[in-house]
Formats: sequence, structure tokens, C-alpha cells
Amino acid sequence: MNGTQKRILPVIALLLAALSGYWLLFGADNSPVNLPGAQMSEPGREFMDISVYYVKFTDKDACLAREVHQVPFTNDGPQAAVKELIAGNPRTEGAAKVLPAGTRLLGININADGLATVNFSGEVLNANVGASGEILGIQSIVNTLTEFPQIKGVSFQVNGQLDRRTMDWWGHVGLYEQPFRRNLEQVNEPAVWVTHPVENQTAGVPLLVKGSALVPGGSVTARLLDENGKKIAEGTADGPQRAPVRGEFEIRLTFNPPGKGKGTLEVFPAGKGGSPQDIVKIPIQWP
Repeated sequence: MNGTQKRILPVIALLLAALSGYWLLFGADNSPVNLPGAQMSEPGREFMDISVYYVKFTDKDACLAREVHQVPFTNDGPQAAVKELIAGNPRTEGAAKVLPAGTRLLGININADGLATVNFSGEVLNANVGASGEILGIQSIVNTLTEFPQIKGVSFQVNGQLDRRTMDWWGHVGLYEQPFRRNLEQVNEPAVWVTHPVENQTAGVPLLVKGSALVPGGSVTARLLDENGKKIAEGTADGPQRAPVRGEFEIRLTFNPPGKGKGTLEVFPAGKGGSPQDIVKIPIQWP
């Protein structure tokens, strides 16, 4: 091997290493790859919205309340959501955190079938709640995680184990029937929420409106307003006509876009005319 070849070979090795790192991070089609445990930043985006569920206790009963919280942007949404359940503060009157202070999230593993196994530190077992608090507390975590479409069920571990003490959990219901599935039957607040479209989304034609409602009869109305507050489209999704029962709804609004600019989507229980306490307002943009 001559001197020139000796000088070229290290350069080639460095180039191959750089290319390998590029392919690892971005893939062959130049699209970003989310590595396990990696948190890749998105230019210009500092925060993200996540949905969390808290337990609400009243003099008569207990239920779940869904809230949307803003957290620092991360590619690991499920971990961010559980950490918010631990450290965040509920805004709904009467709602409370159930996970004990000092609880640490040690990891979440999601398999190919959509089962998320959540590993907590030992402090999670220190909760002092009744049977209803245990059931709703477990469901609050499950519903929070199943907001992410890749998660279909949830199981729990403590310090990586599922021993007898862990199986007893908080002493009433336990983890004997896990994995747990999503269940919104005891989510009483808010009455209506919208999952599509999101704020400031460009409205396609027809505009698909999706969400969940707990209202008498289950019927929900969606109306589209231009930037001057003029109604340009309206539609209603009929419910099962038994009250009250929570269910998902879909409405498609056909409209003529008024030109570049912004508008507002309003969603509310049918028959209430958009009462301020029930109405959901989402700013959108025209295509």
C-alpha cells in the first residue's frame, strides 16, 4: 500500500461513520427517526398539549375529569403525560392527584401489540384511597395513556417487578385483571371535548369534527363561524337518546371557504344554543 492510499483510507472511514450516523437518525428517505428514549426537538415548537385525567371527589360520588395541559415539547408524549399526572396541578374544582408525592416514573415500554407497561418507583404504593379512589386512580392513568393511539392497553410494575405487594396495589382492587383498557364511562367533565380539528389547524372541506360528549340524548352541534362571527356551516350528530351517556361523535361540515384568514369552530350540546358553560371554541384557518 503506497503513501497516498494510507492517507485516503482514514478519510473514507470517517465519511462512512458520518453517513452511518445520518442514516441512523434520519433514515434512507431523509425523514427523522425517533430512537427509543430519544427526545428530538422540533424547530419553532417549545410546548405541546397533552390530555390528562384526574379523580374528582364530591359529597355524593367520585368521577374522572379530563384536562388539557401544556408541557415542554418532547417526542415521548406518553412519558410526559404520566409525569404531568404526578407533578402537574389539576384545574377542575374538586379534582385531585392520586399518585403519591415522591412517585417516580422509571419507564414505559410499549410492545408491538400496543400494550404499555408502566414502571413506577416504590413510592407509588403509598397512596391511601378507598375502593372507588383506587378504581378511578388506575383508570386515570390508563385513560391518559390511551389518548395516544399507539397504546391499546396498560399494565403496571413497581421497580420492574410484579410481586404480591405490587399486585395488591392500593389495597382494594389491585392489579389482578391487568392489562387495563380505556373506559370513559365515569368521565363526567367536561361535558364535551373535541379531538379533531386542533387549534389553528387548516380546515379542509368537508371539515371533520370529532370528539366525546356526555349530554342528555348525546346530540352535539358544531357550527363554523367566519372571522366576523357569521355562521357559514352547522351540523348535528344524534346521540343514542338516553341520558346521560358518554359517547364519541363525528360531524362533517361542508362550506365555502371565505378566503384566507381565520375562523372559529364552536361545538356544544344540541338544544342549548351554545351556552357559555358548555361551548368549546377552536380557532381554525381557511385553506
